[in-house]
Amino acid sequence: MNKNFAETLKKLRTLKDISQRELAEKIFVNRSVISKWENGYNLPDIFMIKRICKVLDVNEHDLIKILLDGDGELNVIILDDRKIVVKGSLPVIEEVLPNANIVGFTQPSEAIEFAQKNKISLAFLDIELGKTNGLDLCKKFLEINPRTNIIFLTAYVEYSFEAWSTGASGYLLKPITAENLRAQLKNLRYPLLNDGEIL
Repeated sequence: MNKNFAETLKKLRTLKDISQRELAEKIFVNRSVISKWENGYNLPDIFMIKRICKVLDVNEHDLIKILLDGDGELNVIILDDRKIVVKGSLPVIEEVLPNANIVGFTQPSEAIEFAQKNKISLAFLDIELGKTNGLDLCKKFLEINPRTNIIFLTAYVEYSFEAWSTGASGYLLKPITAENLRAQLKNLRYPLLNDGEIL
C-alpha cells in the first residue's frame, strides 16, 4: 500500500473540486477504481498517471515520484535456461540499472520462488525455457505481482506478436545491449525509480 500516493491523489482531486465520479469519467474508468487508488488498495499504471495529471493539471514527474517512493528496493531478475546468456546479460543490466538488485536464474521454479518472497519490479524472461514456456511464466509472475514489468528475451523474431499479447512491457532480441535495453525501459507499463531518476 502506498498511503502517500493515495492521500496525494485525494488532495489534488479535492483541490480541483472534482468528485471521484467526475475524475473517473474524465479518465474513462469506473468510480470504484478511483476509490481504490485513494484508499491505497491499488495503484494506477503509467497510462492512467498521464491521464490523471492532464485532468488535475499537475506535473507528471512529481506524481510518478510520489507513486514510486513507496516501492522500496528495485528488484530485477533475468531468467534464461542458458547460463552464458544470464552471465552475459547481468553486466549489461547492471550498467543500465546500477542501483538495482539484479538476480539471474536458469530454473523457472527458482525464479518463481524468488518472486513469491520479493517484490519484482522488472523481469527479463526467455521465451523458450526447455519444457517451460516463458509466455506462460509471464502470467505466473503477473499473478504474484500485477505490477511486474516483463521484458521478453529471445533469439527468434517470430515470437514478437505472441509476446505482446501477454501483458508484457517489451521485447528484446538476444544478446541484449545497453542501448536496446534503455530504449525498452522507456516503454514500461509501470515506471521505475533508479538513482532518483524516473525511467
